[in-house]
Amino acid sequence: MANYTAIVSGGNTGIGAAIARGLLADGYDVISLSRRKPDWSHPRLASHEVDLLDGTATRQVAADIAAKVAITHVVHNAGAIRAKLLEEVEDEDVGALAQLHFGAGIALAQAALPSMKHARFGRIVLLSSRAALGAATRTVYSATKAGIIGMARTWALELAPFGITVNVVAPGPIADTEMFESVMSPESERAKALARSIPLGRLGKSTDVARAVSFFSSPDADFITGQTLYVCGGASIGSLSI
Repeated sequence: MANYTAIVSGGNTGIGAAIARGLLADGYDVISLSRRKPDWSHPRLASHEVDLLDGTATRQVAADIAAKVAITHVVHNAGAIRAKLLEEVEDEDVGALAQLHFGAGIALAQAALPSMKHARFGRIVLLSSRAALGAATRTVYSATKAGIIGMARTWALELAPFGITVNVVAPGPIADTEMFESVMSPESERAKALARSIPLGRLGKSTDVARAVSFFSSPDADFITGQTLYVCGGASIGSLSI
Protein backbone atom coordinates (compact mmCIF):
# COMPACT_ATOMS: atom_id res chain seq x y z
CA MET A 1 0.00 0.00 0.00
CA ALA A 2 1.23 3.51 -0.80
CA ASN A 3 2.12 5.84 2.05
CA TYR A 4 -0.84 8.14 2.65
CA THR A 5 -1.00 11.02 5.11
CA ALA A 6 -4.38 12.51 5.98
CA ILE A 7 -5.13 15.75 7.78
CA VAL A 8 -8.41 15.54 9.70
CA SER A 9 -9.74 18.78 11.17
CA GLY A 10 -11.62 18.32 14.43
CA GLY A 11 -10.14 14.84 14.75
CA ASN A 12 -10.14 14.77 18.54
CA THR A 13 -13.76 13.78 19.30
CA GLY A 14 -17.06 12.67 17.79
CA ILE A 15 -17.26 12.33 14.03
CA GLY A 16 -13.71 13.56 13.56
CA ALA A 17 -12.29 10.94 15.91
CA ALA A 18 -14.29 8.22 14.16
CA ILE A 19 -12.96 9.43 10.80
CA ALA A 20 -9.40 9.46 12.10
CA ARG A 21 -9.76 5.96 13.53
CA GLY A 22 -11.24 4.73 10.27
CA LEU A 23 -8.39 6.12 8.20
CA LEU A 24 -5.85 4.69 10.63
CA ALA A 25 -7.52 1.30 10.25
CA ASP A 26 -7.18 1.74 6.48
CA GLY A 27 -3.43 2.12 6.95
CA TYR A 28 -3.03 5.88 6.64
CA ASP A 29 -0.99 8.21 8.82
CA VAL A 30 -3.34 10.76 10.35
CA ILE A 31 -2.74 14.30 11.62
CA SER A 32 -5.52 15.76 13.74
CA LEU A 33 -6.04 19.53 13.94
CA SER A 34 -8.29 20.67 16.78
CA ARG A 35 -8.47 22.95 19.79
CA ARG A 36 -7.83 20.00 22.12
CA LYS A 37 -5.58 17.00 21.79
CA PRO A 38 -7.36 13.66 21.29
CA ASP A 39 -7.82 11.71 24.52
CA TRP A 40 -6.83 8.58 22.63
CA SER A 41 -3.64 7.57 20.87
CA HIS A 42 -2.32 5.52 17.99
CA PRO A 43 1.24 4.97 16.71
CA ARG A 44 0.35 6.67 13.41
CA LEU A 45 -1.70 9.53 14.91
CA ALA A 46 -0.18 12.99 15.35
CA SER A 47 -2.05 16.01 16.61
CA HIS A 48 -1.70 19.78 16.56
CA GLU A 49 -3.67 22.09 18.80
CA VAL A 50 -5.02 25.04 16.83
CA ASP A 51 -8.13 27.21 16.90
CA LEU A 52 -9.48 26.91 13.37
CA LEU A 53 -11.45 30.12 13.94
CA ASP A 54 -8.06 31.85 13.78
CA GLY A 55 -7.25 32.06 10.09
CA THR A 56 -3.63 33.08 10.59
CA ALA A 57 -2.91 30.27 13.05
CA THR A 58 -4.63 27.73 10.80
CA ARG A 59 -2.55 28.73 7.77
CA GLN A 60 0.66 28.59 9.81
CA VAL A 61 -0.01 25.10 11.16
CA ALA A 62 -1.01 23.86 7.70
CA ALA A 63 2.17 25.31 6.18
CA ASP A 64 4.32 23.77 8.91
CA ILE A 65 2.82 20.33 8.29
CA ALA A 66 3.11 20.61 4.51
CA ALA A 67 6.79 21.54 4.84
CA LYS A 68 7.50 18.27 6.66
CA VAL A 69 5.21 15.66 5.06
CA ALA A 70 3.51 15.05 1.73
CA ILE A 71 -0.20 15.43 2.42
CA THR A 72 -2.31 13.08 0.31
CA HIS A 73 -5.70 13.49 2.00
CA VAL A 74 -7.56 16.42 3.54
CA VAL A 75 -10.74 15.76 5.52
CA HIS A 76 -12.29 19.02 6.72
CA ASN A 77 -14.65 17.91 9.43
CA ALA A 78 -14.50 20.67 12.06
CA GLY A 79 -17.73 22.61 12.44
CA ALA A 80 -19.98 24.56 14.76
CA ILE A 81 -23.71 25.33 14.78
CA ARG A 82 -24.41 28.63 16.58
CA ALA A 83 -28.15 27.95 16.61
CA LYS A 84 -30.12 31.21 16.55
CA LEU A 85 -33.36 32.54 15.17
CA LEU A 86 -32.95 34.98 12.30
CA GLU A 87 -33.56 37.99 14.54
CA GLU A 88 -30.66 36.95 16.78
CA VAL A 89 -27.98 36.30 14.14
CA GLU A 90 -24.98 38.62 14.48
CA ASP A 91 -22.22 39.62 12.08
CA GLU A 92 -19.70 37.79 14.26
CA ASP A 93 -21.61 34.53 13.74
CA VAL A 94 -21.33 34.96 9.99
CA GLY A 95 -17.61 35.69 10.11
CA ALA A 96 -16.83 32.88 12.53
CA LEU A 97 -18.63 30.12 10.65
CA ALA A 98 -17.38 31.40 7.30
CA GLN A 99 -13.84 31.09 8.62
CA LEU A 100 -14.42 27.70 10.20
CA HIS A 101 -16.34 26.07 7.36
CA PHE A 102 -14.78 27.88 4.37
CA GLY A 103 -11.55 29.55 5.43
CA ALA A 104 -10.05 26.63 7.31
CA GLY A 105 -10.94 24.21 4.53
CA ILE A 106 -9.37 26.48 1.92
CA ALA A 107 -6.20 26.87 3.99
CA LEU A 108 -5.79 23.10 4.46
CA ALA A 109 -6.45 22.35 0.80
CA GLN A 110 -4.03 25.04 -0.38
CA ALA A 111 -1.29 23.69 1.87
CA ALA A 112 -1.79 20.17 0.51
CA LEU A 113 -2.10 21.02 -3.18
CA PRO A 114 1.60 21.21 -4.08
CA SER A 115 2.29 17.65 -2.92
CA MET A 116 -1.00 16.36 -4.33
CA LYS A 117 -0.35 17.92 -7.72
CA HIS A 118 3.22 16.63 -7.76
CA ALA A 119 1.97 13.10 -7.03
CA ARG A 120 -0.98 13.54 -9.38
CA PHE A 121 -3.08 12.04 -6.62
CA GLY A 122 -5.15 13.45 -3.80
CA ARG A 123 -8.39 13.10 -1.91
CA ILE A 124 -10.29 16.01 -0.38
CA VAL A 125 -13.43 15.25 1.61
CA LEU A 126 -15.48 18.08 3.07
CA LEU A 127 -18.13 17.60 5.73
CA SER A 128 -21.41 19.37 5.06
CA SER A 129 -24.73 18.56 6.75
CA ARG A 130 -28.29 17.55 6.07
CA ALA A 131 -29.02 21.08 7.38
CA ALA A 132 -27.69 22.42 4.07
CA LEU A 133 -31.22 21.71 2.85
CA GLY A 134 -32.63 24.01 5.55
CA ALA A 135 -33.25 23.78 9.28
CA ALA A 136 -34.85 26.22 11.71
CA THR A 137 -32.39 28.27 13.82
CA ARG A 138 -29.55 27.37 11.44
CA THR A 139 -29.25 30.51 9.26
CA VAL A 140 -25.46 30.73 9.20
CA TYR A 141 -24.80 27.02 9.71
CA SER A 142 -27.10 25.94 6.89
CA ALA A 143 -25.78 28.65 4.58
CA THR A 144 -22.14 27.76 5.10
CA LYS A 145 -22.77 24.01 4.97
CA ALA A 146 -24.64 24.52 1.67
CA GLY A 147 -21.73 26.63 0.48
CA ILE A 148 -19.35 23.76 1.17
CA ILE A 149 -21.18 21.73 -1.47
CA GLY A 150 -20.73 24.46 -4.07
CA MET A 151 -17.11 24.91 -3.07
CA ALA A 152 -16.43 21.19 -3.45
CA ARG A 153 -18.00 21.06 -6.90
CA THR A 154 -15.82 23.97 -8.00
CA TRP A 155 -12.66 22.37 -6.62
CA ALA A 156 -13.59 19.08 -8.28
CA LEU A 157 -13.61 20.78 -11.67
CA GLU A 158 -10.33 22.58 -11.07
CA LEU A 159 -8.43 19.62 -9.62
CA ALA A 160 -9.66 16.70 -11.72
CA PRO A 161 -6.85 17.10 -14.29
CA PHE A 162 -4.34 16.43 -11.47
CA GLY A 163 -5.96 13.19 -10.26
CA ILE A 164 -7.38 14.91 -7.18
CA THR A 165 -10.96 14.13 -6.24
CA VAL A 166 -13.16 16.35 -4.07
CA ASN A 167 -16.33 15.03 -2.47
CA VAL A 168 -18.73 15.88 0.34
CA VAL A 169 -20.25 13.82 3.13
CA ALA A 170 -23.38 15.40 4.61
CA PRO A 171 -24.45 13.78 7.91
CA GLY A 172 -27.90 13.87 9.40
CA PRO A 173 -28.42 13.82 13.18
CA ILE A 174 -25.44 11.98 14.71
CA ALA A 175 -26.17 11.25 18.35
CA ASP A 176 -22.71 10.45 19.74
CA THR A 177 -21.26 13.93 19.25
CA GLU A 178 -20.77 17.02 21.38
CA MET A 179 -22.60 19.03 18.74
CA PHE A 180 -25.72 16.88 19.02
CA GLU A 181 -25.58 16.89 22.81
CA SER A 182 -25.36 20.69 22.78
CA VAL A 183 -28.83 20.70 21.21
CA MET A 184 -30.47 17.80 23.06
CA SER A 185 -29.70 14.73 25.13
CA PRO A 186 -29.56 11.54 23.03
CA GLU A 187 -31.72 9.89 25.71
CA SER A 188 -34.40 12.60 25.75
CA GLU A 189 -37.95 12.22 24.47
CA ARG A 190 -37.11 14.89 21.91
CA ALA A 191 -34.28 12.75 20.57
CA LYS A 192 -36.52 9.69 20.48
CA ALA A 193 -39.13 11.64 18.52
CA LEU A 194 -36.41 12.82 16.14
CA ALA A 195 -35.29 9.23 15.59
CA ARG A 196 -38.87 8.21 14.78
CA SER A 197 -39.07 10.96 12.15
CA ILE A 198 -36.06 9.54 10.28
CA PRO A 199 -37.08 7.00 7.60
CA LEU A 200 -34.65 4.36 8.88
CA GLY A 201 -35.93 4.91 12.40
CA ARG A 202 -32.73 5.72 14.29
CA LEU A 203 -30.20 8.45 14.93
CA GLY A 204 -26.85 8.21 13.24
CA LYS A 205 -23.51 7.15 14.70
CA SER A 206 -20.11 8.69 14.06
CA THR A 207 -18.96 5.44 12.49
CA ASP A 208 -21.72 5.76 9.87
CA VAL A 209 -20.08 8.97 8.69
CA ALA A 210 -16.55 7.62 8.99
CA ARG A 211 -17.32 4.76 6.62
CA ALA A 212 -18.52 7.21 3.97
CA VAL A 213 -15.35 9.28 4.37
CA SER A 214 -13.21 6.14 4.05
CA PHE A 215 -15.03 5.31 0.82
CA PHE A 216 -14.33 8.70 -0.77
CA SER A 217 -10.75 8.61 0.57
CA SER A 218 -9.91 5.28 -1.04
CA PRO A 219 -7.52 5.24 -4.00
CA ASP A 220 -10.11 3.02 -5.68
CA ALA A 221 -12.70 5.85 -5.63
CA ASP A 222 -10.90 7.48 -8.52
CA PHE A 223 -13.86 8.03 -10.84
CA ILE A 224 -16.02 9.85 -8.28
CA THR A 225 -15.66 13.58 -7.77
CA GLY A 226 -17.86 16.59 -7.06
CA GLN A 227 -20.46 14.43 -5.33
CA THR A 228 -22.40 14.82 -2.08
CA LEU A 229 -23.35 11.74 -0.08
CA TYR A 230 -26.02 12.28 2.58
CA VAL A 231 -25.46 9.95 5.53
CA CYS A 232 -28.75 10.71 7.18
CA GLY A 233 -30.97 7.63 7.36
CA GLY A 234 -33.19 9.11 4.66
CA ALA A 235 -33.75 12.43 6.46
CA SER A 236 -32.66 14.35 3.34
CA ILE A 237 -35.58 12.89 1.35
CA GLY A 238 -38.24 13.23 4.02
CA SER A 239 -39.35 15.69 6.65
CA LEU A 240 -37.23 16.18 9.74
CA SER A 241 -38.25 18.02 12.88
CA ILE A 242 -35.42 19.03 15.20
